[in-house]
Amino acid sequence: MKFNLLAITTILSAIGLSIPVRAENLEHLRQLLSTRECSQCELSGAGLVMSNLAGVNLRGANLSGANLSQANLTGADLSGANLAGASLYGANLVGANLAGAILDGTDLRSAYLTNANLIGTKLDTAYVQGAYGIPTYAGSPQQFYGWGLVESKKGNHVAAIEHYNQSLSLDPQFAPAYLARGIANYRLGKQGQAKKDAEMASQLFQKQQNKPGFDASQNFLVTMEAIRQSNQEPEETSGFMRFLQGAASLLLQFLVAF
Repeated sequence: MKFNLLAITTILSAIGLSIPVRAENLEHLRQLLSTRECSQCELSGAGLVMSNLAGVNLRGANLSGANLSQANLTGADLSGANLAGASLYGANLVGANLAGAILDGTDLRSAYLTNANLIGTKLDTAYVQGAYGIPTYAGSPQQFYGWGLVESKKGNHVAAIEHYNQSLSLDPQFAPAYLARGIANYRLGKQGQAKKDAEMASQLFQKQQNKPGFDASQNFLVTMEAIRQSNQEPEETSGFMRFLQGAASLLLQFLVAF
């Protein structure tokens, strides 16, 4: 299954979509804040930054372009809601029901999604960098791998590894995730785990007759051993930095190749 071009663009792009939205219905907004019951409401473009909306009923509501950054939406019912272009940056969505919600261009960066219901949603064009607790069923191996690459690029290697783990839980044969996880582990000083990941990646790439991947995995193993024998820090060796530069481009190419 190939990772589509739109998804790659989404991963590498900064937030900056311009989506025309209608103004919210003020009566509906008052209803939401006073009764916490507002299913099917017209709230497009609403400003609800840092609002306490825990447990609210927004089933089927139109929240396109709304600003819900850092809002408390724990246990909220957003099933079937239109959240296209909405900002949920840093929002607390723990236990929220987002089943069937429209998430095209939705900003979910740094949002908390632990135990959230994302059945029937699509995260292909949502921005999820730094999001916590994305359930495994909500993405494909390629998506989790791509999200991991974004975190690695920012130096968030722990978060990247979590995404690679989810990718591999969905597809244990997805060799690029092993190589990427190995590099992330190595950057965290976990040389032993990095070596195991690189060896597994090498075996899988060889089995899959993927020469660029096999060569990269072998190069990583050779580079790690050379650094170990030199007693230098990885960042102090030109060989490791050259490897990282080449690996970054190759790892991105795997999004298209697989």
